[in-house]
Amino acid sequence: MKTYQTITLILIFCFFSCNRLANKTKEGINKGGEVVGETATEFFDGVSEGVDKTLDCKVELSKTLKIKGLKTGAYDINSQSNDKKNKLTLYFIFEENFKDNVTAKVYNTSGLEIGRATTGIIGAKGSASYFDFLFDERTDIGFRNKITIE
Repeated sequence: MKTYQTITLILIFCFFSCNRLANKTKEGINKGGEVVGETATEFFDGVSEGVDKTLDCKVELSKTLKIKGLKTGAYDINSQSNDKKNKLTLYFIFEENFKDNVTAKVYNTSGLEIGRATTGIIGAKGSASYFDFLFDERTDIGFRNKITIE
């Protein structure tokens, strides 16, 4: 009978020890998973940011427009009515009163002009607004294209 009691006590002790060990192991795995998850998220955020910077178009404002008090902010490129990216939306900031037609020209990565569009821009000093440039339906503004605003 004493052997039976001893074995039972040993088994109970082992069970509780294993359960504690399993809980500590589980906590360690969960903590490790959190660290891996945070690191992976930061990695993918960095990759995404790097890809965005690499694929961005370069938007250049002419010296003449800068002298007239025009600045550019954010831009977006979308489709007008087909699968081609042929609509440029550009945010203009007015440091002076401005009223004129402005032309946007798009160049591919080889430096060849692939489209141009003109739109009327009107803004009061101290204001800012978005303006759309609608290109020919065959124009497809791609990644890393250069866009000049004249």
